Amino acid sequence: MESSSEESSDFSASAVFFCCSSSCCFFFASEISSACAGITILKQSVNGPVGLANWKDYCYDLSDSDIYKELTSDDYALKDGDSVAGIGYVIETYGIITNKTLLKEAGYTPDDIKSFADLKKVAEDITNRTSELGFSAFTSAGMDGSSDWRFKTHLANLPIYFEYQDEGINTTDAIKGTYLDNYRDMWDLYINNSTCDPKDLAAKTGDDARNEFLNKKAVFYQNGTWEYTQLIDGGLTDDDMTMLPVYFGVGDEANQGLCTGTENYWCVNKDADEADIQATLDFMDWCVTSDEGTKCMADDMGFNIPFKKAQESQNLFIKEDKQMTEDGKTPVAWNFSTMPSEEWKNGVGSALTAYAADQTDANWDAVVSAFVDGWASEYKLANE
Repeated sequence: MESSSEESSDFSASAVFFCCSSSCCFFFASEISSACAGITILKQSVNGPVGLANWKDYCYDLSDSDIYKELTSDDYALKDGDSVAGIGYVIETYGIITNKTLLKEAGYTPDDIKSFADLKKVAEDITNRTSELGFSAFTSAGMDGSSDWRFKTHLANLPIYFEYQDEGINTTDAIKGTYLDNYRDMWDLYINNSTCDPKDLAAKTGDDARNEFLNKKAVFYQNGTWEYTQLIDGGLTDDDMTMLPVYFGVGDEANQGLCTGTENYWCVNKDADEADIQATLDFMDWCVTSDEGTKCMADDMGFNIPFKKAQESQNLFIKEDKQMTEDGKTPVAWNFSTMPSEEWKNGVGSALTAYAADQTDANWDAVVSAFVDGWASEYKLANE
């Protein structure tokens, strides 16, 4: 899930442990008094290789730690050369959350949607019958700060992912934009088959989209596993919902899975007192190995944690992701942690918003420029 925290250059040596999830920090703050008294928590964003570049000089090497040995896959270790600088503590998944009940009312089932072409056909048919059906295809693609990350980051991950797959790389200093036509096709589908006029998207919020979905005003809602509890609390049931892949019209869509990964890492300050470092390591291990810790992670915070003793989540979308993977579907990796900067994301978001209000080729060219030229310039600034 997109972090809203801003990075600070002031890293105190007394801040032993840091992460980027506010719910995580609230939990640790409440537990530390009994589990690891004296540890100071710094809420901070180390969301992957780009974030690590700012903090790697402070990171304790976790390669010999117990928690590193508990990971189910080395993919969830954030490395700096041979050093393990961070441990991914939660796996999250996003896709197109779908109201199966409304979809059935429109004459379809999830099995009818196995590609971008299928999704487009269904969405446009619903749009043509909106007045008859009483609902739209998609929730509003809000572009205010509470929602724009779904599109300038999460949707933007798809063209990056497929380009990286083509090139056999996992990061780059210069994105080519090979699949930006597909990005445009998907954005067009979202904004022209939704609950509102595309010109209104600049003011639409994340709450607007969620409420439209809860109030059965739309069939499709791009979001992730973190939305599950709010949707259930809002009155929907597991029987009402499923999560579809973000089909992009690229590659083997029949075997495409959901977008699954992490941008949430635990790191330990190597400059802290040795006793505090050990207490922190013990606490981290307690979180992912003890019955109480794993239960809290799974039930209280709703986390799907990548550790051997993790308790099974009751989150429907997490279960569906697991089943798809077991069935041989290929998850779409989270490559947005390689996006060069927050400014790059903001540039893409602004261009998407302008294009939504006036869908001309010239305005889409501005999106391409923000994506490709903006990547090169922001990467250079970040790595000078």
